[in-house]
Amino acid sequence: MSKHSNGYVQTSALPKGEQSSDDVQLDDFTATVADKWQGTQADKQDMVMLGRSQVLRRNFSFISILGFSAVLICTWELIFANLLFALTDGGTGGLFWGFTVTVIASIFIYLSVAEMASMSPTAGGQYHWVSEFAPASCQKYLSYLSGWLLAMGWQGAVVGLSLVAGTIIQGLIALQDPTYEPQQWHGTLLVIAVVLFCIIFNTSLAKKLPLIEGFILLLHTIGLFAIVIPLWVLAPRNPPSVALFRFSNGGNWPSMGIAYMVGLLTPLTSMMGFDCSVHMSEEIKDASNTLPRAMMWGVALNAILGYIVVVTLCFTITDPDALLDSSTGFPFIQLFYDVTHSYAGTHIMSVIIVVNIMSAVISEIATASRQIWSFARDDGFPFSGFLKQVSPGWNIPLNAVVVSFVSGVAIALINLGSSVALNAIVSLTMSALLSSYTLSIGCIFLKRLRGESLPPAGFSLGRYGMAINIIALGFLAAFFIFCFFPTQKDVDVTTMNWNSTMFGGITLFATGWYIFRGHKEYRPPVNIQNRRL
Repeated sequence: MSKHSNGYVQTSALPKGEQSSDDVQLDDFTATVADKWQGTQADKQDMVMLGRSQVLRRNFSFISILGFSAVLICTWELIFANLLFALTDGGTGGLFWGFTVTVIASIFIYLSVAEMASMSPTAGGQYHWVSEFAPASCQKYLSYLSGWLLAMGWQGAVVGLSLVAGTIIQGLIALQDPTYEPQQWHGTLLVIAVVLFCIIFNTSLAKKLPLIEGFILLLHTIGLFAIVIPLWVLAPRNPPSVALFRFSNGGNWPSMGIAYMVGLLTPLTSMMGFDCSVHMSEEIKDASNTLPRAMMWGVALNAILGYIVVVTLCFTITDPDALLDSSTGFPFIQLFYDVTHSYAGTHIMSVIIVVNIMSAVISEIATASRQIWSFARDDGFPFSGFLKQVSPGWNIPLNAVVVSFVSGVAIALINLGSSVALNAIVSLTMSALLSSYTLSIGCIFLKRLRGESLPPAGFSLGRYGMAINIIALGFLAAFFIFCFFPTQKDVDVTTMNWNSTMFGGITLFATGWYIFRGHKEYRPPVNIQNRRL
């Protein structure tokens, strides 16, 4: 075993299961953790195989990481929050069948992701897998691009969800006081307040984060019924023919089919991002086994809760046009008030959603900071030496957490000048995630197609792997195309979907930096790890 000057562990390439954790030397630039936080023997062997040092505490169990991912995705909460877009393009029929398609797609996509996570349970996630599975001729660049897109996408998600929570609060104020005129600086302050509140859980309370995630999981599960029960009891009902087969084309698209595909963005947003738990993999006990199981159980749990909300909305929304015209800006707030005829009842039901979304931001900051830290660990960013530091005693990537916070505040301040620019930035999340899934799944599919060996995995797709990968890639291709569509055919500056501009801009910037300096500095994970296939 030898240690490179860049601080990475390099051991003899022993097969997994024969490597000795006693031979591991920890990186010079990071803190170390006590043996009780280093996980199981399998975790130690995985870290040797990955060429990494254990510098973060492995304190997430199956339940806590399940809570982490299920809460971060906040499926049913986002269905309520994004109801405006679903009713505009697709209607209740589009929402129901669109969610059905999304759930089916999610199963195939995350089965593929879970298998790769079992093979290489690393905080790097997709950019690591691209480096490991892509052809040697292009793995370095594709991995580098994936790392940039993932980091920027998750950072945009932090601000995006904070913005949703803040604007819902503004909507509740507008409901209570019809004279209230929402101002952009109001929303900016609310976003900053949400991010500041959530950063506390990622710093001072970081050691308690697994316990907190378990508690929030209960709120995520039980809080749903405090909302849907009043709707089923008090609201009028649609017949099944209307609830499940009423489609709308409020965006004036040439056909209902295009409107339906554009409307898929709402259910798709509510089920994308389960790779969040992957970026916490170096903090999970027995990660190669716990992580894929927790990921798939998270998909199942959120799909069930999401279906409960989708069916409830389809049957209780009898006048969608009235909800779309609500002064609150959120059809679900108007629906709650129309059903309960109570400001207090509406506020309580809405606050449950706001609290859960804020809880999701806690997890998103953790995810975004781990992605920044991991990519910096491979010298993928400018100032990587600062970003990859793990502070002694904290055993979290504190510098990356602080940068994630500062970036979130800076992005929120853009709203003071232009809400269009802010929405353009946060829109990057969907295309970034979809592209990272496509690249990583595409690379492992190519290895299967070529008949090349794959690493051992406790969660293996076996002989069904190629078929599952193909189906996942088919769904991802369609989703990727339509995630760039605006909600209506005729657009202006404010209604345009600027996702394509942001995606292209980040791609060009990352490519330019790669040519200028990145190709010299970036150390692709495949060159670090010690795997013998």
